[in-house]
Amino acid sequence: MSTRRTTRLARWAATLVVGALALSGCEFDGAYDLPLPGSPVSDDNSYEVTAEFADILNIVPKSPVYVDDVTVGEVTDVERVGWHARVTMRVRDDVTLPDNAVAEIRQVSLLGEKYVALEAPTDAEATGQLGEGDNIPLSATGRNPEVEEVLGALSFLLSGGGVGQLGTITQELNNVMDGRTGNLRHLLGSLESVVGTLDAQKADIVSALESLNNLTATLNAEKRTITDALDVAGPAVEVLADQHDELIPMLRALDRLGKVGTRVIGASKDDILKSLAHLRPVLTRLHEAGDSLAPGLNLLVSFPFPKEASEIVKGDYANTSIRADISLENLLPAGGQLPPIDIPSPGEVLTQVEKCLKSGSITSKACVKVLQDLNLLGKLKKTCKKDKYKDNPVCRILNALPSLPGLPGLPGLGRLVSELASGAPTGDASEWGLYGGAAP
Repeated sequence: MSTRRTTRLARWAATLVVGALALSGCEFDGAYDLPLPGSPVSDDNSYEVTAEFADILNIVPKSPVYVDDVTVGEVTDVERVGWHARVTMRVRDDVTLPDNAVAEIRQVSLLGEKYVALEAPTDAEATGQLGEGDNIPLSATGRNPEVEEVLGALSFLLSGGGVGQLGTITQELNNVMDGRTGNLRHLLGSLESVVGTLDAQKADIVSALESLNNLTATLNAEKRTITDALDVAGPAVEVLADQHDELIPMLRALDRLGKVGTRVIGASKDDILKSLAHLRPVLTRLHEAGDSLAPGLNLLVSFPFPKEASEIVKGDYANTSIRADISLENLLPAGGQLPPIDIPSPGEVLTQVEKCLKSGSITSKACVKVLQDLNLLGKLKKTCKKDKYKDNPVCRILNALPSLPGLPGLPGLGRLVSELASGAPTGDASEWGLYGGAAP
């Protein structure tokens, strides 16, 4: 009876296998192709993605796929591609992941099963959306260390690593700190203060480093100029070295001069301040003179001559010969006719002045008589200053002659008139001769 029952069960199992093969219409890869109950995802409500792994440990088909510790899919295929593995996963279509998602192989517990974890990237901004047929590259995948690897590293540390050296280091640290705990505590406190100060001055330190960077860039750009300057500085340093014996006494003398100067200034400070106070009104007046001061100083060099005479004045003497050629025709209006002159007759005193002005010639008898009389000459000069007589030939000649302070009436003017009338040059080469007369 049992044998029949066993045979009957074998037939049912064979029938199920044949049915499964008929329904799939594909080749049979083993138990992984058998439809198992309890799958976390169906083909109709999911999308398929692949991921490249350098090492998949013991990940196999039907291994779960997690997102935030929640099962959202399963591994459907694992294949070798060159020197790495490609894992095909099916994920529920209600799970939203970025297009640049990362995949890692993790373990549920110390001895638990392996699974594939999908999550958004932590070192970059999430972009796009993961969808059907997308591939996660090898650079975005990884795995956690195995328990065997951790235990192997720990075994290396305990057996031949740094554990034996830790004892030596600890002992030496104890020897160093023995009896110096107070100093170490003070050192740590000071170090905390220094670190705090550096942190507070962080912006200034960054600014200083940036300025140093700019300075370095400038120096690098001017490297040729700096090199030339250093090449030139070499001979200069040699000259200073040769003059060392002379420079030392000079600096000592300057030191003594500074001490004497300080003593003199300290002793005469009150007098200097008083002198400066007295000088202040003078400087104020000079400032008020303004632009008028410069022309006056320019004329002062050649006084009483015009500024052009500065070329012939040598110190306190002048050595030159001047010939004056005056043509009355150049002083008369066009046509050589004298303009009508309306001169009032104020009395007998102005009669000679009136005749002189009416004559239109400074060499006339009336003008010679006026020029030889100081009173008449003063009246004539006063009359010629009026605007109505500025074009009179006599007034034009009289106003063109310079006046010298301290020479009342120009007593030698009559001689000038006689020389102009005769055409003979004067023989006197002195400054008085410039005005037609001899020195008194």
